[in-house]
Amino acid sequence: MPENRAWALPYLALVLNALVWGVSWWPLRELQGEGLHPLWSSAATYLLGAVAMLCFMPKVLGEFVQHKALWLLALAAGTTMVGFNWGVSIGEVIRVVLLFYLMPIWAVLLARLILKEPITGRALIRVALAFTGAVLLLSPNGTLGFPVPSNLAETLGLMGGAAFALNNILLRHQAERTAQARLFAMFVGGVVAPAAVAAGLAVLLGEGNSIVQWPVSPGLYGGVVLLGFTVSLLVANYGLQYGASRLPANVTSVVMLSEVVFATLSAILLTNEVLTPQVGIGGAMILLAAALSALESRDAH
Repeated sequence: MPENRAWALPYLALVLNALVWGVSWWPLRELQGEGLHPLWSSAATYLLGAVAMLCFMPKVLGEFVQHKALWLLALAAGTTMVGFNWGVSIGEVIRVVLLFYLMPIWAVLLARLILKEPITGRALIRVALAFTGAVLLLSPNGTLGFPVPSNLAETLGLMGGAAFALNNILLRHQAERTAQARLFAMFVGGVVAPAAVAAGLAVLLGEGNSIVQWPVSPGLYGGVVLLGFTVSLLVANYGLQYGASRLPANVTSVVMLSEVVFATLSAILLTNEVLTPQVGIGGAMILLAAALSALESRDAH
């Protein structure tokens, strides 16, 4: 392939990953309509991914079992899936995705606790931007208040973003482990955490509850959607690995913010969601904080 075209492939791979995650709410909602809760859908999807990894890279199991720090990475990745996948399935996609990207706040705190990184003036500016954006996002239109989630979906979005920030911190903390083992840990977490939460809620709430039911076998349409979702996530993950390994980390982070664009556009086109000025401004502040975080990562290296 000509060099003038090959340079664009890593960017396109990252955009593909962002596209898949930006519209992931749609197959999750379709599967929910087929009787399969998004937590069970997530567990089934990542189970297939974990099995595929074991078939092609069986040694990752030994490395995962041997290093307990990878178990914590699995927990963080699994909690991310619980928050994000469940949140976008039951709430306003735009709000949940933007709340998920409040990572600059959590990243600063977790990097201080785990990596002992100092809290710089730039970091405080990013936190202030993200926090102000959260105030706008979580306040009723035309008012301002302390940023407190008003429903389960918003709570899940915040939880998922905090878990994803921890996930990224742990990836840096476990940089000496192989990329395959870290990826396998994330797949294991994507199976165990959603399944454990779904099963626990199903038992505690009892049969007939409206929150989480035991899984049912999806019909032909549900099976096709589940298979397509699994394949798309595997392709998206390969795109992330391909792009992130060829581009600076700060560039990867900025390109991945296009997920918000895809989520917003798909939600507006396929549902009755509306991007209000207040949500738009708050979201822009959150994304600016995330972009500044990526730029500081560039300066630090």
